[in-house]
Amino acid sequence: MARERTGEVTFQDIANFTGFSKTTISRYFNHPGTVSEENRKTIEKALSSLNYSENRVAKMLAKGKTDIIGLIIPNLYNGFYQTIQDLLIGTYDKYGYKFLVLSGSDSESRERRYIRELLAYRIEGLIILSHTIPSSELAGLGIPVVGIEREDRYISSVSTDNHMGGVQAAKLLYENDCDEYIILNSPTATDVPAFGRVMGFVETVQGFKKPHTFLEYEMDSEYETMVDSIEKIMKNKIISSFPGKRKGIFCLSDSSAIVVLNYLFRTYGCLPEDYRIIGFDNTPASKEAVLPLSTVGQQVEILVDTAMSILLDEIRTSKEYGRFSQKDPVHAVIPPRLISRETTD
Repeated sequence: MARERTGEVTFQDIANFTGFSKTTISRYFNHPGTVSEENRKTIEKALSSLNYSENRVAKMLAKGKTDIIGLIIPNLYNGFYQTIQDLLIGTYDKYGYKFLVLSGSDSESRERRYIRELLAYRIEGLIILSHTIPSSELAGLGIPVVGIEREDRYISSVSTDNHMGGVQAAKLLYENDCDEYIILNSPTATDVPAFGRVMGFVETVQGFKKPHTFLEYEMDSEYETMVDSIEKIMKNKIISSFPGKRKGIFCLSDSSAIVVLNYLFRTYGCLPEDYRIIGFDNTPASKEAVLPLSTVGQQVEILVDTAMSILLDEIRTSKEYGRFSQKDPVHAVIPPRLISRETTD
């Protein structure tokens, strides 16, 4: 039953105004179908006259259903994470769930605190894109958890077919007659789905019998760290190491590819003929870069809808049995879409 007092108006106040019993008022809020249409209209008129403001939080907690999902993303500057966040929040009209969003970090203790705070709000499920906490730990939270593009051995997940994306990127650069193939990425664990991009790319380049170079840049929660690291690599390793060769650069995110593109424009005033660049994600920024960026597109609308479908199925299961146990994780894989723009013409 909802708490009687909500702001300055109590159930007793409403009962006195309408002449109904407190039991009838309670049934209106908790089981409206048991109250006649005539009585509902009388109560609604009373609520308006008394300037009643419903305490939704108290009502949700009383029913054990908050309609809230937690969302943890690694950072706010990566366009992919921002797009996923916006699309998830936009599912409210379809699914009726609200989101509590926290931006993750490289600190396990901080992210565990984030999770404790989300659990304190009685979230019904969690969608997580950050890589900090292992899935074995997430599976023990006692609520449904779905990962998007992260390590997922013990939790359900949705990810792009990253291996296929790496293959597509390599083939596009090969079609552009590149001599040297460069992979530019932040350190990536082998159990993270994005590592499949590296494997697909390398295997395909090796099949073409072409040389490849793997370069890693530094990245943390600060965008400037990534920019500084990539610009140093461009200046000290790429520009100086491959003179006279057409360089095909595969960046494992659009954010890093745009940093490369901007650096080349600042250095040369254009994209030099001996450079070809392809990113990954197809974020909105990839279309609006100084040159529209070629990219391997993740089908984010499908990723989000699939993640929500899996999570809501698990939420329903947990309510049916009164508890949740992640015994058989579901892993959905969505194919990517290659998008060729001006950086690979």
